[in-house]
Amino acid sequence: MPEHNADLVILGGGSGGYACALRAAELGMSVVLVERDKLGGTCLHYGCIPTKAMLHAAEVADAARDGDKIGVKSSLAGIDMAGVNAYKDGVVAKLYKGLQGLVRSRKITLVEGSGRFEGPRTVVVGDDRYVGGKVVLATGSYARTLPGLEIGGRIITSYEALRLDHVPDRVVVLGGGVIGVEFASVFASFGSQVTVVEALPRLVPAEDEFASKLLERAFRRRRIAFKTGVKFTGARQSDDAVTVSLESGEELEADLLLVAVGRGPNTADLGYEEAGIEMERGFVRTDERLRTSLPDVFAVGDIVPGLQLAHRGFAQGIFLAEDIAGLNPPVIDEAGIPRVTYCEPEVASVGLTEAQAKERYGEVQTLTYDLAGNGRSQILQTQGAIKLVKSGAEGTPGPVVGIHMVGARVGELIGEAQLVYNWDAQAEDIAALVHAHPTQNEAFGEAHLALAGKPLHSHS
Repeated sequence: MPEHNADLVILGGGSGGYACALRAAELGMSVVLVERDKLGGTCLHYGCIPTKAMLHAAEVADAARDGDKIGVKSSLAGIDMAGVNAYKDGVVAKLYKGLQGLVRSRKITLVEGSGRFEGPRTVVVGDDRYVGGKVVLATGSYARTLPGLEIGGRIITSYEALRLDHVPDRVVVLGGGVIGVEFASVFASFGSQVTVVEALPRLVPAEDEFASKLLERAFRRRRIAFKTGVKFTGARQSDDAVTVSLESGEELEADLLLVAVGRGPNTADLGYEEAGIEMERGFVRTDERLRTSLPDVFAVGDIVPGLQLAHRGFAQGIFLAEDIAGLNPPVIDEAGIPRVTYCEPEVASVGLTEAQAKERYGEVQTLTYDLAGNGRSQILQTQGAIKLVKSGAEGTPGPVVGIHMVGARVGELIGEAQLVYNWDAQAEDIAALVHAHPTQNEAFGEAHLALAGKPLHSHS
């Protein structure tokens, strides 16, 4: 069996794997990157990018439908799914071509094929063995389903939802987390009757309760139905419908059931356990520096317990490359990773929820600034708010430890928000900065002005 040696062998060419490869090559390492499907992984081809392209098409559909509200004579004639898919696929293709060029330019050896890890530092692809001074496992995740719920026909995951050739009349979305509410938003904008089913008590249950309440209020305005705190018990298909059964005894009939119950780690049958890597519920266990239980073997991205976000994978990949190169980068604070849900309205947050902050600090102070007081938000006709969580009681100094936002385009405000959290800024620090008028970013500044005790366009 032919053997190839490199400083670094990476199994998986998604967000974490390719970021690690690019940075490692930049730092002078020889790199082998193994990918069984397409460079860029789920995020580029089946996740972040195509779903956000669909959400933009949904935004345009809503704008066309609602033009009369602002004096623009427009109407929505319909959704051409072939056209939507062509637009979406064009965006992906352009980014894919650019990424391929980047990898070639860094002289990274890209191996296309299914790799299997064989300890201590070897990845086997077909008849070839790739031995690294260090090995990084970055095999990503897959769309999960529930026991007894088989995908096929009218029961689909996000993967199939990105390839629909028609707009279904009725959709049940199983799961009210990030993926579920994003697709619910798309289908509603395209004209479907949508019902979201979530077993936990509220939509986007990982977010601060404030964000869940505002999103639920917005979904009611948009006539997106949702049932929270109720468990799914089964689904049966006929030629023309799928019937979803709930623990309450209720049955929902739809044209499609979209299963959006989260993503599982891609670790089965890849040799991890056999080689002696310590696992936990299918995930690879690592320490804070992403080291596995085997020497010189690391893991990044969705296979490591924690947030399943592309930019977390990017950050971990860069961190590992620099750590392996001896640069000793600081450990990544998971709470400092920004989170955005791109439904309408958007939900964006960084840091701790109010409940988490109380658990950590005891006393906290919160401030909620309504977007009704923001000129740009009024122009965009969006409703929502920004909530700040500060450690310590009112009148005592303390950094802002949580920022939670709901409203159209608030995902674009998360950049400044993550600086506030990660640099331990206090409300007074941000209140002293000038925020351009009229922008939604100004609402961010106004919230900090109010928390600092000097509200301008808000009631004290």
